[in-house]
Amino acid sequence: MAPMELIGHEDLDAVARRLQLGVDASELHGSLCGYLSAGGRPGKQSPLALLELEGAEPVTPSPLDQAFLARLVQQCEAELADPELGFEPLLPADDRPLAERVEALVDWCRGFLGGFGLAGSDKHGKLSEDAQEILNDLGSIAKSEFEFGNEAEDEDALIEVHEFVRVGAMLLHAECVGGRNKPNSDTVH
Repeated sequence: MAPMELIGHEDLDAVARRLQLGVDASELHGSLCGYLSAGGRPGKQSPLALLELEGAEPVTPSPLDQAFLARLVQQCEAELADPELGFEPLLPADDRPLAERVEALVDWCRGFLGGFGLAGSDKHGKLSEDAQEILNDLGSIAKSEFEFGNEAEDEDALIEVHEFVRVGAMLLHAECVGGRNKPNSDTVH
C-alpha cells in the first residue's frame, strides 16, 4: 500500500477558506499541533470542535472535508512523534514572498499556543523550565511584528526562527506526550 500523500499548505488553506474558519492553513496547523503536543487526544471528535473553530457562518464540513481533516490529524500526530525528527510547521512554499512566509510563521505560533492551551492548561505548571521557556519564546514570536531590510539576512533569520519553532514543537510534544507512548524504561529484561 502506498503511503498517503502529505497535506500541503495550499490544500489546507483551501479547506479553511471553504469552511470560512477565519484562520489560514498555518494557524490551523499550528493549533492542531499545539493541541496534540500538549497531550490532547482527538478521539472521534472533529478537529474543528477540538480547536473550537467554526466559520463566520457555520458550515458543516462535507464528508470529503471531514476525511481531509481526519487525515490532517493523523499526519500531525505522525510527524510530531517522528523519531527521524521530520516534523515541519505547515507554511507557504519557499518561493512565496518572504513577508508572507514570516506572517505565516507568526500565525502558526499563535495557533500552536492556542491549541496547547486548549489541551493542556492544567499541565503548564508541571512543565520543565526548558519547556516553559519554549512556550514563552513562541509567545514572543506570535506577537512579533517584523521589519525587513537586507533580503539575504532576513531569509537567514527566518530559517533560524523556523528551525527553533520546529524543534521547540517537537520538544514540547516529547515532554508532554513522549512518555505516554513508551514502555516503562525501568524494566530490566
